[in-house]
Amino acid sequence: MNMVEPLRDKKHIDAIRKILVAQNLRDAAWFTLGINSGLRIDDLLHMTVGDVRTSSHQWRERLHITERKTGKAKDFPLSASAKKMLAAYLSTRPNAQATDPLFPSRKHGRPLQRGQAWQILRDAAQAVGVTDPIGTHSMRKTFGYWAFRSGVDLTIIQQILNHSSPGTTLAYIGIRREERDAVYLGLNL
Repeated sequence: MNMVEPLRDKKHIDAIRKILVAQNLRDAAWFTLGINSGLRIDDLLHMTVGDVRTSSHQWRERLHITERKTGKAKDFPLSASAKKMLAAYLSTRPNAQATDPLFPSRKHGRPLQRGQAWQILRDAAQAVGVTDPIGTHSMRKTFGYWAFRSGVDLTIIQQILNHSSPGTTLAYIGIRREERDAVYLGLNL
């Protein structure tokens, strides 16, 4: 498996989302949910409509899923940007039932496949000039990277991502030498 990087430039994130919105709201929705939840792609793609809203089309206060890889329960609220994108997308599926895949394949109605999602994201990233290796796991890394950059305590990110140590989390979210060097150059005590 090739190592992928987080999206470190918010302009790239916005440009990718813009491309995905123009192509297919479904893809913009899973991308937005992915970078705002830290979920693995398999967990995202196997969500159902009922995972995000009730049968009365009300948003769930919290999402409750079981991670496919670890079997661990995950419980978290939806961010405003994820809700907004999901609302736009689900408005195109007014008859969607709670048991329907949240992100179905156009051909089969089954959940979108991870290879399809990878190709969609990779093409959009290349179109906006991202040169780092990018894949679907980049969304999870992007979540951790931007949480860290916004000042969230590393141990909280470690817990959210189910990592065994802070060092694992730092390496995982792709903190580069330039960012570590900025600490030394910026202090000047």
